[in-house]
Amino acid sequence: MLVRNATLADGRVRDVRIDGERIDAVGRDLDADGEVVDAGERLLLPGAVDVHVHFREPGAPHKETWRTGSRSAAAGGVTTVVDQPNTDPPTTTGAAYDQKELCARDSLVEYGINGGVTAEWDPETLFERPIFALGEVFLADSTGDMGIDGDRFEDAVHRAVEVGVPVTVHAEDATLFESSARDRAGDGTGRDANADAWSAYRAAEAEIAAVERAVEIGRDAGARLHVAHTSTPEAVDIVADAPESVTCEVTPHHCLLSRDDLDELGTFGRMNPPLRSEERRAALYDRVVRGRVDVIATDHAPHTSAEKETTLWDAPSGVPGVETMVPLLLAETLDGPLTAERVRDLTAATPADTFGLGRKGRIEAGMDADLALYDLDRPREIRGERLHSKCGWTPFDGRTGVFPEWTLVRGERVYDGTMDTFEVANGRNVRSA
Repeated sequence: MLVRNATLADGRVRDVRIDGERIDAVGRDLDADGEVVDAGERLLLPGAVDVHVHFREPGAPHKETWRTGSRSAAAGGVTTVVDQPNTDPPTTTGAAYDQKELCARDSLVEYGINGGVTAEWDPETLFERPIFALGEVFLADSTGDMGIDGDRFEDAVHRAVEVGVPVTVHAEDATLFESSARDRAGDGTGRDANADAWSAYRAAEAEIAAVERAVEIGRDAGARLHVAHTSTPEAVDIVADAPESVTCEVTPHHCLLSRDDLDELGTFGRMNPPLRSEERRAALYDRVVRGRVDVIATDHAPHTSAEKETTLWDAPSGVPGVETMVPLLLAETLDGPLTAERVRDLTAATPADTFGLGRKGRIEAGMDADLALYDLDRPREIRGERLHSKCGWTPFDGRTGVFPEWTLVRGERVYDGTMDTFEVANGRNVRSA
């Protein structure tokens, strides 16, 4: 395939020639031997690398499967996903990894599988598998109840360093949760029991303290440490001032939503870590724009509407997001401070570099032909029923997004946005490729 007249993230208009699975050349007036696609100067981005998804399989296919989750990813311009270990069974042993790998063969997009840590984890068999990273290591309980104490975290970090595996950490200190917020909300059904009580309960100070401690442990061990879903500007600053071996991610929901949105979202806005104040949200977004944040990842965590429509204390934490990440960020470039280059770096180039995916994240000769084409002149309203996640809802309902016209994985068109059609599974394990 030859994609003619594509606008790259830096504003250059170039032809991109694809030979098999790889980009063969990027230049002007390139020759073509096969299919020619005229991009008409629309925006061509490298496929996004979402290093934080929960596709729920095995264990909870009623929420999401690898097929539905990867369809949602492809429809949002995401061509590589990394699944977290808090499934059923948790991915903490070699056998559990093998079980998840069987499910992942249904993926339309490239994938990695993280290995987890619990009191009963089996590092010997786990490290025999090609895990993408050790993590998400939970320092406080979330979906799956995999929270561990600081001593076990420190031991796990040292084990990961021994085998050369990066570590991703969910950093919240449960000893700093505000029990008084739960007391005020009572049984979760009264006037004060909206999702804002959850935000008050899992306080910002709990994240800040946990990130500071995790960074200290990672630095002392010489680890490659990545802090997941950082929700406070203070935690971002801790990471930004740490050694280069420490990085962090921020989610679209922590960038674009705050506690001010919880009256409307209710329990659909319950997540871990929770939404923060509007002041903190704005400061976090500012750090994304200014380059103090390394990666945007979604923490795509789908649950059914029926599961969410319950009391505050019974509702599961998490929101879907893999399909809306890039569309939301591109909408921010239309009249906001983000640039297309920054979107490319946050969603593709930097996550690929951070986790050693040498052929992902850039539009250059020799790279995998993971690409998505966007028409910035055709934004549309986001509606949950139009998305492809099995859960069928989104916290961004009614907002604007720029969705891809098509998505390629290793040179094959896996999603056609004009027809809303998908091709057969084309994904493979990026650590086994």
